[in-house]
This record gives sequence, structure tokens and C-alpha cells, in this order.
Amino acid sequence: MNKGLAALALGTFSLGITEFLMMGILVNLASDLSVSVAQAGNLISAYAGGVCVGAPVLLLARRFKLKTIMMSLAALIAVGNLCAALSPTYWTLFASRFISGLPHGAYFGVGAIVARKLAAPGKETSAVSIVIAGMTVATLGGVPLGTLMTNMLSWRLAFALVALTGTLTLIAIRKWVRDVGRLPDHGFKGQFHFLRTLPPWLIFGGVIFGQIGMYCWYSYIDPQLTVVAGFSAHDLSWLMVLAGAGMFAGNLIAGQLSDRFKPSAVAASVQASAIPVLLAFYFLGHYKLAVVVLMMLGTAALFGSGSPLQSSIVCYAAGGEMLGAACIQIAYNAGNAIAAAMGAAAISAGMSYSTTALLGQPLIVIGCVLLLILYFKYERTPEAS
Repeated sequence: MNKGLAALALGTFSLGITEFLMMGILVNLASDLSVSVAQAGNLISAYAGGVCVGAPVLLLARRFKLKTIMMSLAALIAVGNLCAALSPTYWTLFASRFISGLPHGAYFGVGAIVARKLAAPGKETSAVSIVIAGMTVATLGGVPLGTLMTNMLSWRLAFALVALTGTLTLIAIRKWVRDVGRLPDHGFKGQFHFLRTLPPWLIFGGVIFGQIGMYCWYSYIDPQLTVVAGFSAHDLSWLMVLAGAGMFAGNLIAGQLSDRFKPSAVAASVQASAIPVLLAFYFLGHYKLAVVVLMMLGTAALFGSGSPLQSSIVCYAAGGEMLGAACIQIAYNAGNAIAAAMGAAAISAGMSYSTTALLGQPLIVIGCVLLLILYFKYERTPEAS
């Protein structure tokens, strides 16, 4: 494997633990901090809020070399998670989660641009999927390890682990990522010109609606597995490995398919597949074997649209590639924040944890429709591309 792509993937590995660890330790963390599960769920929204604030800052960094930007973001990953590990109260952890989210969108955004520059011709989307694969590997190994550390010792050690991997990412990028220069500077206003066209908005809409629908379910996978399906807290470690396996497979398969087929069609198909899966999850939530299989299919759909759309936005954002790549991360994480808040509101209103699998279904449909419009209007034929 290209060492440069591996270095970038180490950063998404760190971000993957930071983002997805919370889903597996909500109940434990809520008990330790003496807050409700719904309140602990707001820590997911705090992270997503940091992503939405941090990504636009890339506009101010457009004159810096891409490698320098990536190293700075890796350092921020380490600092944010160290603050989380040392947080004494719920509100300091809330603030630390916000800080931890600041580099997320920017890292994925610039990382996608760098990955495309490091890739062989015709392999750009699969190169982006390799970088994103770091996050799915985190769900295979990092998140289960963090969950185990939380159950056996303390959640603080789990966040300290991310601070360490963030530091290693900084070192790896410095050593293995070649200097790919900086993007052409079209001026501050020039960064926004691509937003005058429809395709980027269809991508952003497809992302945010699809993400809300699927993430509303996954944000509360912990209580759905333990309270509804009857798994023990200790079972969460190996269950998170299986969830990560679904993410890993969904991401890489979709990335490979997008090098052969139009990314919008692949992403729309992936999102559409989540509709029957989440519907079945709601009705079969008390059956352990069914829940495990459906969880893996659901997480595959959750991550399957990432690399096709992250790569596509770079193509549709000529002159504002950095902003476009950051905006799609804002869309993803705004969707995450809204989804977690929707789930918290439903649970607080007395609905069952299983209901979160149904809440976002109409929004997934809307996301699919927007991506299909992109495909049929702009990508179906060479003339429309």
C-alpha cells in the first residue's frame, strides 16, 4: 500500500475512534457522569458541532501547503482528545468533544484532495476509500478496544489512546506523505463560485438527508443492543467489531464500484439499501442473531456512500476544492448532530430505543431522490458528465 495513503488513514483511524466510541459507551459514561443516556447522547452532537465549525476554517488556510495543513490537523486531534481524557465534569467533556470535532471535517476534506493527488490515474475514488478505511478499521479494532477499556478501567484511557494515535499520525504524515504543494489560490470569493451550480447542492442534500436517517438509528445502537436485544455490556466489544466489519466492507466495495460506475448511482443504491434493513431492525430487534446481521448490513450502508461522494465533490468544486471537500463533511456531521438530537428527543418523549430505526426513513428516501437527480441529469451519459 502507498505509505502516504496509510499515513492519512491513520488519522481517520483516530477520528473514527473519537466519533464512534461514544455510541458503545453511552450507558457507562452516563452512569459515571451521573447524567441520563439522552444527555450523554448530546456529547455526540457536541462533536458534530465542532466538525461544522472547524471545516469552514479551511478557507483561511487555502494558501498553505496541503501537507502542512494535514500535520496541523493531526496535532489538533491529539490535543482535543487529551482534553477529553482529562475532563473532570460533563460540561468540560462536552467542550472537549467540541474541540475534538474541529479537525474532523477539515481532515477528511483535505485528505480526500491529497489522496487523489497521490493516486494512480483512474484510481482516485478507491484511493479516497483507502483513507476513509482508516475510520472503518477504527470500528473494527479501535472502538472495541476503547469500549473494553471503558468497561474494565475507564473511558478516560480510551480518549488518551486517541491522543496517542493522533500524535503518531502527525509523525507519519511528516515522514511518508510527499509534498503535493498547495491548491491554486482563486481568492476568497473564487472559493465559492462552484456553489452557483446545482450538482454540489444535490450532493450535500443527499448526504445530509441520508445521514440523518441512518445515523438516528446508529447513534443509539448501544441501548438497542443491550436494552432491546438483551446483549450484555461486555458483549458490546465484539459487537462493535462486527459493526466495524460492515463499515469496512461497505466503504471499500463502494469505492471500488465507483471507479467503474458513476459515484452518484452507487451512493444512491447504498442509501436505498438501508431502508429495508432498518425497517427489519425495528421489527426484529428482540432477536439477537437477526440484530447482528442487520447491524452489519446497516453499518455497511452507513459508510458505503462516503468515498463516492467525497471524491465526487472534489470534481464538482473546481476552484473551491478545499471548501467543497469541507462542506460535505459539514453535511455529514450536521446530519449526525440532527440525528442524535432527534433520537434523544424521541427517547425523552417516552418512545422505545427501537423507534430510532424508523424516525429517519422518510429522510433517507429524500436523500436517494436527490442523488438520483444528480445521476440522471449530470452523470448518466458522457455528454451529461
